[in-house]
Amino acid sequence: MCGICGVVSSNGSAVAERVAAMSRTLVHRGPDSFGEFSDGNVALAARRLSIIDLETGDQPIANEDGTLHVVQNGEIYNYRELRHELERSGHRFRTHGDTEVLLHLYEEHGDAFAEQLRGMFAVAIWDARRRRLVLARDRFGIKPLYYRAVDDELAFASELRALPRGEIDLDAVEAFLAFNSIPAPLTIFREIRGPTAVLTCSVLRGPLQPLR
Repeated sequence: MCGICGVVSSNGSAVAERVAAMSRTLVHRGPDSFGEFSDGNVALAARRLSIIDLETGDQPIANEDGTLHVVQNGEIYNYRELRHELERSGHRFRTHGDTEVLLHLYEEHGDAFAEQLRGMFAVAIWDARRRRLVLARDRFGIKPLYYRAVDDELAFASELRALPRGEIDLDAVEAFLAFNSIPAPLTIFREIRGPTAVLTCSVLRGPLQPLR
């Protein structure tokens, strides 16, 4: 169990301190290491429970030229097979775990990278070249991931407690009373949602809203 979080803003505000505070609410999910990346109006953080690649697997992980950064919570069951395929295509790896595979898959397949994955995962990739954030979650929603897109900012986290909560969503309450569960993408809070597949968000399009 790990914890990830981050903020992307288009209003020019620095967000690193806010993301550090968000990550402190997730420390119980990843007591072994803490890592963060920030670049002005974007910041990512990860609290890691180390299971594989203990020496080089700390997150966030960047690609060779630093234009991509990734954080993830989960386990990619087929990462070795994917790594071998990527190596045959010319990709070079610096770590031994599954997280770096996500970066090279994104380089190779773009937003379709998640279609190659077998496992349980919640992933965030910051693409500095295109100034966009990519969120992806396994199709069964095993690993938690929530986001809040309001006006000029998108924040995401592994737990609701790390996000501003806002008003109760009465549709979610109705669903819970009827079915004893809240279906994705709804959450108990109106402004917070859970991605059901791949979600992209660009800081180049004015007010931040999910693109898909």
